[in-house]
Amino acid sequence: MMRLHLNTLSGRLMACVMALALTAAACAGTEPATSGATPDGATTRVVATTTVLADLVARVGGDLVTVTPLVPLGGEVHTFDPSPSDAVTISEADLVVMNGLGLDEWLRDLAQNAGAADVTIVELAEDLDGVDYLEPAAPEGDDDHAGESANPHLWLNVTYTQEYVEKLVAALKQVDPDNAARYDANATDYQQELTDLDAWVREQMATVPNENRRVISFHEAFPYFAAAYDLEIVGTVIDAPGQDPSAAQVAGLIEAIRDEGVSAIFAEPQFPSDLTQAIAEETDVPVVTDLYNDSLGGAPADSYVGLIEWDVKRIVQALQ
Repeated sequence: MMRLHLNTLSGRLMACVMALALTAAACAGTEPATSGATPDGATTRVVATTTVLADLVARVGGDLVTVTPLVPLGGEVHTFDPSPSDAVTISEADLVVMNGLGLDEWLRDLAQNAGAADVTIVELAEDLDGVDYLEPAAPEGDDDHAGESANPHLWLNVTYTQEYVEKLVAALKQVDPDNAARYDANATDYQQELTDLDAWVREQMATVPNENRRVISFHEAFPYFAAAYDLEIVGTVIDAPGQDPSAAQVAGLIEAIRDEGVSAIFAEPQFPSDLTQAIAEETDVPVVTDLYNDSLGGAPADSYVGLIEWDVKRIVQALQ
């Protein structure tokens, strides 16, 4: 069993642990985000929980859809608090797209409260063939994540996103059968782009030396990426968004970083960076603070393809 040495924590690290709870709320954005260029006269109105999923809808739907993401750019889907205007948006939708696996379960209650219980809802991550579902990170007492039946971040494996696209095109054809052929054509083009993207990711990740493939992530967002592209995640800074680490947990993480020869710490811009920066300084391990997963970012990470390309370039650079 790992021994936790609390007295190895610097004063700055202790301060960061105490301050994390006070700054975590800053991760949510305030401006609504849009994904894809869709005209006002689109025939199918789609609501998606995140900007990542909204981008997939825009690519498959093209000018046949208007898509609105509920969680804004930079927002945190795990802890998102819907507004009354979000309920109105859902009540007017023809199709609601969510990830599932407990990531955005709050959407079902929102749809019911909005009087949209009959709207078609598709959960892209649920019951996919050929997917090796990984266990969720649900620490004891974590009510926000207790509903996760598996780690929900499948889309960071590009081949799993291709499964999302297959499920999405079927849902669009169900609600708009007259345009089935166009959805199929759009999906075929996009699937080829994703196939090329996956091949590019594997080429880039193959340049990382084998001894540099152990990493730490801020939370359990990257296990499917790691499994697909041959990284080992030694640990996480927090168990789940909204769950602040104790001093003992931080001390154990520092010990693991030193013992396991970790090469980098991965974090995301919507989360406070003081703690990860302090751990990086304590261990002399570089931290990448601007990786994206649940939310798109600004250009060039303003699409799913752009997000993956951005993350891979930053990861490869950090691990060389």
